[in-house]
Amino acid sequence: MRRTGKAAALAVAALCCALLAGLVGCSSEEDGRPTVVVTTNILGDLTRNVVGDEAEVRVLMKPNADPHSFGVSAAEAAEIEDADLVVYNGLGLEENVLRHVEAAREAGVPTLGVGSAVDPLTYASDESAGQKDPHFWTDPYRVKKAVGLIGDKVRKEVDGVDRKAVDGQATAYGKKIERLGDRMRETFDAIPRNRRNLVTNHHVFGYLAERFDLRVVGAVIPSGTTLASPSAADLKSLTRAIEKSRVKAVFVDSSQPDRLARVLKRESDVDVAVLPLFSESLTEKGKGAATYLQMMRSNTATLERGLTRS
Repeated sequence: MRRTGKAAALAVAALCCALLAGLVGCSSEEDGRPTVVVTTNILGDLTRNVVGDEAEVRVLMKPNADPHSFGVSAAEAAEIEDADLVVYNGLGLEENVLRHVEAAREAGVPTLGVGSAVDPLTYASDESAGQKDPHFWTDPYRVKKAVGLIGDKVRKEVDGVDRKAVDGQATAYGKKIERLGDRMRETFDAIPRNRRNLVTNHHVFGYLAERFDLRVVGAVIPSGTTLASPSAADLKSLTRAIEKSRVKAVFVDSSQPDRLARVLKRESDVDVAVLPLFSESLTEKGKGAATYLQMMRSNTATLERGLTRS
């Protein structure tokens, strides 16, 4: 395994903690637990469910942040390079963090790029055509595969974990994800096919559409990243598509301003509701999407309401 020096240091620290038990507290490094650093908070939630108490999981992306634009401090960059494992999405998602992940990999840190390992889709149109779509988490069945990949990587690469415990936790959580997917399929199958048309603030639901037989009519921002901006021609083209498809709702990320979607609503001749979805980030506890399971259940209910709106 990597970094025998660090492992020895952790062993010494663990002995010190044992000798001082009852007198002082110990951090995760001091008590001998390894550290798994995760870039995005959605992947962070998956990883915590897989790892449990076997390692310290440190998530870099804060609640409600945008994965396309969030950055890390110098201290957090150092944490990446000192981790026992780095889990990241990849496919260009964490645009300001990927260089730090690459630096850690070159320094010998084991890394797992989940996006490229779950059979990624390719954008078919607009500004991102031909590029791999990083938003795989809108497909729970791909997320179940991701959970298995994380579990495998932790067991193989991270010293000091109980491999049976990690395997059991990954299996149990994977079953929860599968049940989520089955319930989502039941929900979307009940919606008439001519009502399964999606308009979002940017291209983020391609995986969900492909999995559950929905049709992406268009996006307010015709790109796979929130850092892009629509033109007047983009809005006009999308307005025509909405009117032709008789779309009744535009779905906007809850962490993003919805001004553009409301402009589109005013310019369209149809009655279009603007409904918020949790698409790019988890929230704080009590804010509607503190976990992946909570986020997807909420989104499914909102999508059903918008797609069946009369």
